[in-house]
Amino acid sequence: MNMAFFKRTWDGVNAENRFQRSVILGLIVTNVITAGLAWRTERSVVLVPPDMSAEVELTRNAASSRMLEAWGLYLAELLGNVTPQNADFIKQVISPLLAAEIYRSVIDAMEEQIKDIKLDHVTTSFKPQHVLYEPESRKCFVSGDMNTVGPNGKGESRGRTYEFVLSIRNYRPRLEHIDVYQDEPRTLDRLKQMQQNNGASSSTTPP
Repeated sequence: MNMAFFKRTWDGVNAENRFQRSVILGLIVTNVITAGLAWRTERSVVLVPPDMSAEVELTRNAASSRMLEAWGLYLAELLGNVTPQNADFIKQVISPLLAAEIYRSVIDAMEEQIKDIKLDHVTTSFKPQHVLYEPESRKCFVSGDMNTVGPNGKGESRGRTYEFVLSIRNYRPRLEHIDVYQDEPRTLDRLKQMQQNNGASSSTTPP
């Protein structure tokens, strides 16, 4: 047997094994790092809802403005089109979306309104005309015309604005604030203007 040849061959095999072990160890380390980064990276979901012409982006705890506007429009149309027959159903749909901080107050107000609607046989219909999301205040405004019809069939139409603050928690929308009024959207600029007008009125009022 050629011992010199055998030794060179055996040393080569050992060297190749050491090299392969190093490569395998390196691959394991890179896979662990990649898996950790993938776990920590927030997944982004891009959706194209059937009632929208553009994509909206949704992550675990955030959504694009178009997504929030779509939810605001959905809530306004849901709350604005009420009959004695569907009032309880609307409360069931809204209640899971409410944040804990406003849940009790909103449910109590809705139950009181449902009683009045059923007692007076009132039907409301809302036609949205404008949707606006204000990033600075995180408010979504949906304004339009509200038509109220009583038991005598006579309707009354007036302007109506729904004001929402929506957030996303675990890919699900959460309603943190709701307000309804017969006025144009109370954006930050509008609120500032109202404060200035109130200040001017106070300053011109005689003591």
